[in-house]
Amino acid sequence: MIVPATSDEPLLAHASSRAVRLLPYVVAFVFAVSLLPSSIQVLAHDYGLHGGLAGALGVAQAAPLLLAVTRPLPAWWIIFTADLLGALALLTADGNAGRAWPWPPTVIVGYLVLCLALALRESRRTLLSVWLLTVVASLTLGQLAPERSEGTNVLLIVLSGVVLLLGAALRERAEAQRRLAEQETISEAERAQRTLLEERARIARELHDVVAHHMSVITVQADSAPYRIAQLPPQAREEFGSIAATARESLSEMRRLLGVLRSEKTRGERAPQPGLDRLEQLVEATVRAGVPAELSISLPGDEDGDENGNENEDGAAGEGSGSGPAPSVTLSAYRIVQEALANVVRHAPGARTRISVTAPDGFLSVLVVNGPSPEPEAAPLETSGTGHGLVGMRERVRLVGGSLEAGPLPDGGFRVAARLPLDPPPAAFNDEPHGAAEGTETEGTHSQLTYSKKTHSKKKTHSKKTKNTKGSATE
Repeated sequence: MIVPATSDEPLLAHASSRAVRLLPYVVAFVFAVSLLPSSIQVLAHDYGLHGGLAGALGVAQAAPLLLAVTRPLPAWWIIFTADLLGALALLTADGNAGRAWPWPPTVIVGYLVLCLALALRESRRTLLSVWLLTVVASLTLGQLAPERSEGTNVLLIVLSGVVLLLGAALRERAEAQRRLAEQETISEAERAQRTLLEERARIARELHDVVAHHMSVITVQADSAPYRIAQLPPQAREEFGSIAATARESLSEMRRLLGVLRSEKTRGERAPQPGLDRLEQLVEATVRAGVPAELSISLPGDEDGDENGNENEDGAAGEGSGSGPAPSVTLSAYRIVQEALANVVRHAPGARTRISVTAPDGFLSVLVVNGPSPEPEAAPLETSGTGHGLVGMRERVRLVGGSLEAGPLPDGGFRVAARLPLDPPPAAFNDEPHGAAEGTETEGTHSQLTYSKKTHSKKKTHSKKTKNTKGSATE
């Protein structure tokens, strides 16, 4: 009774229509404007009260109806107190004989409107307390002057109880409908989540049953080839070992992806994600696949490492330091280079390729450029592509807030250029939705792998025989 409802929003504030939201104000204004002069007129002329007292009581009994739209309980205290004072004042009025007492008609109308506002906002306990106080006040006043009582005290008890009951029923029904709608929304979201999990489980089963099987067969065949084939040259043994290592790495990444698909909540990876420190290994595998490639990495922090005589052999220059790129950025850079080199192997085998990773002006720049295949008359290893590789690149770049340019060159080659911020927005993630360079069994030509820093460089050379074909990395 003392503490009103926690919310002071107007009645029907959540209605979709503006007319419905304004309806409580209109109703309160109409009743306040109608009852204010009527109450003063009735109290002054019909009951014979003094004009000033009649005006004060009329304002106190009608004006708080405007407050009832947002705070009905404080309005009830004001009106209920004014009604009690008015009933006591009417006991001494000259024109009280034959008039309704203790509650004049204007008081009853205003009180019922106030009870409706209370029922639409306050709790059951508050409504019961309001009705009990109304009963006590009406019966007490009736006992003070039973000869003057005209039965309006009993009428107010009955009518206020009915209004409070009906209003509370309407409010609780609306609340139940709102909760039902919320539950339906939650159930729909749960059904959508369950459908998503079922689809992810289906994809995981397909990957496990199809891709994992074939990759396992490739691994076993590559590992057992030196033992099954007699007098195998050392170069061939090395090539089979490279194929087996690439297949095992692909299997490991696919098992991690299957774990993500089969779990409802993706947990942190136990093994670190690949980054710039794995680029040299990636380029070496591409060289063994027959693509002459040059790798150049220049990142902040290289000078410090060189001055101290500590050469970072893994290529993660600047990574892990405070000024280095974020893990999500290095992962995106690695995947972009991986997909670009895979496209070169598939569509332009033997084409000379240059990979450059720099960090100008707070951005990580990744550039992969390959020329045309050295033998234009031959056919590429793959004549068609789904385009998913470039789509995956663009998704990764977009998620870290960067930009990507990819397209053919006039000489028949292909260029992929990505610009990634060193500090991506919080929405950047460390997952890998697309793209993995598969192992290939093509042999390499004489090629050169170059890894350069600002103060030093190292070179590796691989010589093999191969048959080069034409093509361009257009996937």
